[in-house]
Amino acid sequence: MTSAVSQDPTGAEERSPARVGQRANGLADRLEQGGRALATFAGALSASEWQTPLPGDGRRIGVVVHHVASVYPLEIQLAQAIAGGTPVEGVTSEGINEMNARHAAENGDVTMPVALALLRRNSAAAAAAIRALSDEELDRAATVSLYSDAPLTCQFVLEDHAVRHSYHHLARIRRALQR
Repeated sequence: MTSAVSQDPTGAEERSPARVGQRANGLADRLEQGGRALATFAGALSASEWQTPLPGDGRRIGVVVHHVASVYPLEIQLAQAIAGGTPVEGVTSEGINEMNARHAAENGDVTMPVALALLRRNSAAAAAAIRALSDEELDRAATVSLYSDAPLTCQFVLEDHAVRHSYHHLARIRRALQR
């Protein structure tokens, strides 16, 4: 009689494309779709549109596109911490606002090719990381300081941050440009 349990200590068999969970794959697909939509729209902007400040925000569109790309790794790290059962501590709205302001100051002159390349690369990496999560990890909850230490699932944090991020900013950019 043969065992149905994998003998592969690396877990590679469990993470093969044939074994990717439907939920993780769906989340990753939605993240990739949002990243592509943002890249397609932003890639068609004129140089002056790329420099347009967003109302109520002040950051230029190009900086916001680069921002989405640059925070994917952080958003995935937070979700992975929760997937591992580790509480997320010390993340506050004020800290995020400071990080965003610092990013804008350091990347105010980001070019379209640089921002779009980073967006494509980091959205692909984020999607791959999501696909590596099991249903059990997606369902695991840990407290999250950004949400008043509410116990939140990994899936919720992914949906509210990494998956939603490009859609959120694309909508704001479209409104700013009235398109």
